[in-house]
Amino acid sequence: MSQFNLLGSRRFAPFFWTQALGAFNDNAFRNAMVMLVAFQMGLDDKTVSLYTNLAPALFILPYFLFSATAGQLAEKYEKSRIIRYVKLFEIAAMVIAAIGFYTHHTTLLLVVLFLMGLHSTTFGPIKYAILPQALKPDELVGGNGMVEMGTQLAMLIGMIAGNSLMLIHGYGPIAASATTIVIAVLGYLASRRIPPAPATAPDLVFNWNPATETARVLGITRQDRRVFNAVLGISWFWFFGTVLIAQLPNYTRLNLGGDGSVNTLVLTLFSLGTGIGALLCERMSGHRVEVGLVPLGAFGLTAFGVDLYFAHPHLATVHGLDWLGFLHAAGTWRVVMDLTLIGVFSGFYVVPLFAYVQARTPRDRLSRVIAGNNILNALFICLASGFGLGLGALGLTAVQIFLAAALLNVIVAVYIFTIVPEFLMRFITWVLVNTLYRVRVDGLENIPEEGPALLVCNHVSFMDPLVLMANLRRPARFVMYYKIFNIPVLKFVFHTAKAIPIAGQKEDPAVLQQAYDEVDAALAEGDLVCIFPEGGLTRDGDIAPFRPGVARILERRPVPVVPLALRGLWGSVWSRRDSMLHRARLPRRFRARVELVAGAPYAPADARLETLETRVRQLRGDFA
Repeated sequence: MSQFNLLGSRRFAPFFWTQALGAFNDNAFRNAMVMLVAFQMGLDDKTVSLYTNLAPALFILPYFLFSATAGQLAEKYEKSRIIRYVKLFEIAAMVIAAIGFYTHHTTLLLVVLFLMGLHSTTFGPIKYAILPQALKPDELVGGNGMVEMGTQLAMLIGMIAGNSLMLIHGYGPIAASATTIVIAVLGYLASRRIPPAPATAPDLVFNWNPATETARVLGITRQDRRVFNAVLGISWFWFFGTVLIAQLPNYTRLNLGGDGSVNTLVLTLFSLGTGIGALLCERMSGHRVEVGLVPLGAFGLTAFGVDLYFAHPHLATVHGLDWLGFLHAAGTWRVVMDLTLIGVFSGFYVVPLFAYVQARTPRDRLSRVIAGNNILNALFICLASGFGLGLGALGLTAVQIFLAAALLNVIVAVYIFTIVPEFLMRFITWVLVNTLYRVRVDGLENIPEEGPALLVCNHVSFMDPLVLMANLRRPARFVMYYKIFNIPVLKFVFHTAKAIPIAGQKEDPAVLQQAYDEVDAALAEGDLVCIFPEGGLTRDGDIAPFRPGVARILERRPVPVVPLALRGLWGSVWSRRDSMLHRARLPRRFRARVELVAGAPYAPADARLETLETRVRQLRGDFA
C-alpha cells in the first residue's frame, strides 16, 4: 500500500492535518511578527535586532522548561484529548496575537511567541508517540515520511504566508490575524476526528518539578544506548539544518546577489527536497525501519554541502536579482541541485532515525524519550546558533560556514557509526542486497513483532543471512556456520548483527555447545533467532533433511517457530551450483528476482522436525 493511502485513513489523516496546520501557524505567526517589527513599526536598527534575536530564544525556551512535563502528559493520559486541549490553547494564543498585531504591541507578541513555543513543546512528544499506536509496523516509515513532508511544506507555506499577508497594504495585521485564527480553528476541528490513543503509562506518578523531571527524562532517554545515539543523530540534523537556514539570507544576498524572492526560493528548494527524501524513504526501505539509509543521508549532506561551497564561493558582482533573474544567471542550476539534494539526503537521514526511535522504545516510555529528544534538539539548535555567530565573528562568510558544517558532519557521522556500528552494518547490507537482487517478500507479518521466536529457513547460498537481514522487520540473530561467519568484510556485518557461529560436533564440540548456549540466552532476552536446520548449503538445489538442532533448542527454551523459505538463489554466484559443475563462478543474473516467504508460526509443541521440513518445502515450492 502506498503511504499516500494513509491520507484516506482516519487512523492517520486527521492527525496529519492537525500537525500540518499547527506547523503552518507557528511559522505564519513568527514571520508575520518579524515583518511587522522589522519593516512596519519604524523601529531603529538596534531595537529591531533586539527583537529579532530575542524571538527565537523565546520560542525555544519552553522546550527546555516543559518538554519533560509534556512527555509525562503524553504517557499518562489519552493522547487525542490532550491534542484537542492543545489546539484550543492555540486558538486562544492566536486571538491574543490578533490583539498584538492590531495594536502593534511587541511585548504582547513576544508573549504569544512563548505560548506558541509551549504549544509546540506539548504537541511534540504526542506527535511521534502516537504514530506507533495508530499505524501498523510496515506503515511506520511511510507515516513518518508523510509527517516530515507535511511539516516541511506547512512550515514553508506558513513562512511565505506570514510574510505576504503582513505586506497587504493597510490590512496586513488584520489579514494575518484572521488567517492564523482560522487555521487554528481548522486544526481544532481536525483534531476532533483523531481516534482515541490510550495512555501508555496510566499509573505514572506525575512529577511537577521541571528540573528534576528533565534530569529523569534525559536518564530514560539514555537507558538504551542505541536509541540514545539515534536521538543524538536527530539532534545533529537540527544542528546542521539550523546552521544552513541561518546562513541562507546572507548567502542569498551576498553570494547569489538575490533579493527576498530568491531567499524564499532557496528555502523552498531545501524544504521540497526534504519532503521528497522523506517520501522516498518508504520505497527505498521496503516499508521497514531501515537505518541503513542513515549513512547514505550523512554522505549526501557532506557531499552536496561541500559542493555548495564550490558552486558559488565568491561574492556576487550583480545584486538585486529576483527569483527569475537568479534562475537565468550562470551557474544557478548547480546551486539549485545542491540545495535540493541536501534536502533529499536530509530526509534519508532523519526519517529512519525517528522510525528507529519509535520502533525500539517501549510504548510506556516513548513519549518521554521523544521529550528527551526535543530537549537535546533545542540544545543543539542553540549550539548551532552559537556556531554560526562564532564563525561569523571570526570573519567567515556564509558559504565558508556551509563548508565548515559539511566537514564537521563527516566527523560526527564517523563518531555515530563507530559507537553504533549497526547503522553502518545495515548500510552495507542494504547496498549489497539491493544491488544484487530484487527481493519480493510475503507473509512476514507472521513473524511476531515482540517476544522470542525461532525462525527456520532453507539454506541456498552464502548470501542467505544478508538477504534475511535486509528484509526482516525485526533484527534477528543468525546461527551460521563458523566459516561463513569468518568471511572477510562480511565478518564485520555478521559480528555487528550478533550472529552466532556454529560448528559441527566433530569439528569443534566447544563451539557447538557455546552456540546452543548463546541461542538460549538470546531467546530468553526476547530476541528472534534464525537457524538453517539443513546444517549447510544445499549441494543440488533441493532441501536437505533437517538436523535435530531445532529440537534441542526447543527442549531448552519452548518458543514459537516460524518457517521461512528463500526462492531464486540457487544458481547464483554465491550458491554451490557453479562449483559443483566446475563452471566459472561469474554472475549470470544481475538484479535477479529473489523471494522470501514466511508461513504461519507453530506452537513449540507442534514444531516437530518433519513438520517444519515439510512446511519449508511447501513454501519454497519449485522456485529454487
